[in-house]
Amino acid sequence: MKKGLALLLIVVLGISIVGMIGVAKGKVAVILDVGGRGDQSFNDMGFKGTDQAAHDFGLDMTTIQSATAADYLPNIRNAARTGDYDLILCIGFLLGDALTQAATEFPDQKFAIIDSVVDEPNVMSIVFRENECSALVGALGGMLAAQYGYDYVGVVLGIEIPVLYHFEAGYRFGIDWGLEQFKAHEGLASKPNVGLLYTYTGTFDDIAKGKAATEAQLAQGAVAVYNVAGPLGIGDLEAITEKHNSMGTKIGPPYYFGVDANQDWMGNGMYGLASGMKRVDNACYSAVQAVVDGTFNGGVVSLGLAQGGVGISGAQDLLDFTDFAIQGGAAKAADKYQIIANWAANRAAIPYWIWQAVDTLKAGILDGSITVPTADTRDQMLAIRAQYPLTR
Repeated sequence: MKKGLALLLIVVLGISIVGMIGVAKGKVAVILDVGGRGDQSFNDMGFKGTDQAAHDFGLDMTTIQSATAADYLPNIRNAARTGDYDLILCIGFLLGDALTQAATEFPDQKFAIIDSVVDEPNVMSIVFRENECSALVGALGGMLAAQYGYDYVGVVLGIEIPVLYHFEAGYRFGIDWGLEQFKAHEGLASKPNVGLLYTYTGTFDDIAKGKAATEAQLAQGAVAVYNVAGPLGIGDLEAITEKHNSMGTKIGPPYYFGVDANQDWMGNGMYGLASGMKRVDNACYSAVQAVVDGTFNGGVVSLGLAQGGVGISGAQDLLDFTDFAIQGGAAKAADKYQIIANWAANRAAIPYWIWQAVDTLKAGILDGSITVPTADTRDQMLAIRAQYPLTR
C-alpha cells in the first residue's frame, strides 16, 4: 500500500513539475525576399508552407521581411545568432550569397533555401524544375494563339537569373510543342506562324513595369501573357483587364497566366486561365518536417512534376488558393463562387482537345518520353533561343 502511494505521489509530482515548467516548443524562422507578404506568389507561398508546418507540428514561427537586398545578410545573422531556431528558411535565389556567408559563420544552425544552391553541410538547398511546368503553360499558350488567330504568346519576366532561364526555356519548348500538336490536329502542312514576345524587366517589385511590358505585348497581338516576375503579375493583370474593357469582352483572350502560386482567382477569376505552379509551400513544409522527424540533411533537393514540386493549375488548386487569398484579405468570401464560375466559363470555352493535349505533354514528361530543356547560364539560354526562336 505504501509502495503504491509512493508511486502515485511520484507520478503526480512529475505531472505537476512538467505543468509548471511547460513543454518547450520548437521554433522556425522564414526570411522573405523583397516584395514580401501580399505578392500572391513566391513569398506568400513560402509563408503558407512554413505556417502550415508550424501549425501541424506545434512550432512557433517568426517571419522576417527583407526591405532591400542589403537586409539579407543582417536578417540571417540576427536570426542565427539567437540560437533559438531549429530551422531558418530563406525564400529566394537572391538570398543565396548572404546565406553562403552566414552558413559558415553558424555551422550548427540548420538552414534551408529556396531556388539557390549553397554548398554547406548545414544547408538544404531546394530547387525546382520550372522548365517542366512552364512547358505545360507554353503548350497551352501556343495552341490558344493558333486557335484564336493571334500572332504571339507573351511572357513578362523579372531579373535575368538561372531560375528565370528555367521558366523561359520550358516556355519556348512548350509553345513549339503546342504548335506541332495544333498542326497535327488540324492536318496542316506546317506549324502555325506564332511567335514569342518576352521582356526581362530587371525587377521583381516594380508593378508599373509589369503593366507596361504587358501592354506592349498585347498591342503586338499576344494571346496571353505569362507572369514570371512575382508581384509584377498585378500589373500584368491590370493591363489585360483594361484590354478586355476596351474590347467590351468578358471571356476569351487575351489571358493571364499566373506563376508560383495558383493565381487564377486574381481579378475575380475573369482572365486568369492557368498558372505555372511552383510549390514553394510544399517545399518549405517538407524542410520543416525533416527537422521535426530528425531526417534533415544538407544538400540539393530537386523537385519537378514527378515530385509534385511543379505543375499547371487545376480546379482543386483554384479552390485552395482562393481560400488562401480570402484568409489573407486579398479576396472577398462573398466573391468566391463568382470567381469559380468565371474561371470555369473561360476554361469551358476552349476546345477540349487542347486540354487533352496539355495532359498528353504532362504524361510524357512524367514517364520520361519527353524531356524538357532547361538553362542555367546565359550561354545555355542563348542556345535554346536559337533552337526555338519563335520569331515571325
